[in-house]
Amino acid sequence: MTWTPDGAADRYERAQLYYELGDHVAAAEELEPIVDAEPGHVASRLLLARAYFHSARLTKAETQLREVIERAPDEAYAYLMLGRVLQRQSRHDEATGPLRLAAMMNPDYDLG
Repeated sequence: MTWTPDGAADRYERAQLYYELGDHVAAAEELEPIVDAEPGHVASRLLLARAYFHSARLTKAETQLREVIERAPDEAYAYLMLGRVLQRQSRHDEATGPLRLAAMMNPDYDLG
């Protein structure tokens, strides 16, 4: 990490560790101040969305993923995650578009 406002790089590393250990709530707590301070840092926002997803905070995950897509429309994984979030919310019709886009952008995400 090259950006370091108020220890953001250290926070990000801690968040990654918490995430890898399965403590998604702690990961989110580390990431929220980073995203607030650096709203354009897509990696932090995407990891925050994943932490929210895995801690069943689906509305928050959706919000972060839509922001990632707005800031980085070429981020195929964000479309895949958004589709998964919508599916978990039983919004299957809405999930179709993002999932198709993800598969078009990255054939590894082919869901068919």
